[in-house]
Order: sequence, then structure tokens, then C-alpha cells
Amino acid sequence: MKYVTSSIAALTLTAGVAFAAAHATPMVEASDQDVSNGVVSADKVVAGENGWLVVHRTDADMKPGPVVGYAPLRGGENMDVAAILQEDVASGDMLMLMVHSEAGGMKAGVFEYTLGAKEDGPIKPDGNLVMTVVKAK
Repeated sequence: MKYVTSSIAALTLTAGVAFAAAHATPMVEASDQDVSNGVVSADKVVAGENGWLVVHRTDADMKPGPVVGYAPLRGGENMDVAAILQEDVASGDMLMLMVHSEAGGMKAGVFEYTLGAKEDGPIKPDGNLVMTVVKAK
């Protein structure tokens, strides 16, 4: 009986963690940073499911522009998420760090989004993008 109780407790804990990850409020925390090493990072990203932290160029209009980097996310809380930049980013450039879904693509684990596409597109809880903007130093 001891093993059955332990197994039930473990399953309950696992289900609770999965439930919490799926219902956590998605968000991105990041600060202005030096990107001269070719990497931009977020201190903390919360995603409701597996997906992507996508780095878009942006400007004062705050509209997402071309993708310049991305990194995989696990559902739940992700700490110190680093995305390798795929092109040069100059000091003063603005970057939008945004949570994208893994949904809609042809292959799981392969980032398939292009600007405006539905594959691996941005999540929009309550119609709002989950993102923050940082300035490259």
C-alpha cells in the first residue's frame, strides 16, 4: 500500500506541475543589454506550452519586424533564455523578445515561422502579444 500511495502522490504532483505550467500567465522579462557577443537573453520567460522565444527587430512604432534570432522554450517558467542572433545588431537597435507557439508547423522542434505566417506564430492571450522590447547596448 505504501508504494501505491507514493505513486498516487507522485502522479498528483506531476499533474499539478503540468496544470500550473499550462495556466501560468505568459510573460517575458528582459533588460537593455550588450549584444556584441551575438546573443540576446531574457531573464525569465513563462510559456503555457512548449514554444519559442523569438527576437524581432522593431523601432519606435513597436511593430514586430524581421526575425533575427530564436530559442526554444519549455512550457512553464524558463530562466536565462539565450537566443543566438543570426545577423548583426548595432548598439541602439531595438529588439522585441516575443513568445511564439510550437503549433501549426509541419515539424515539432523546428522553428518554421516567417513574418506573418501561421506556423509557430506568436501567442496572443486576450488578443495581446506576449513580449518585451530591449535596446542593444
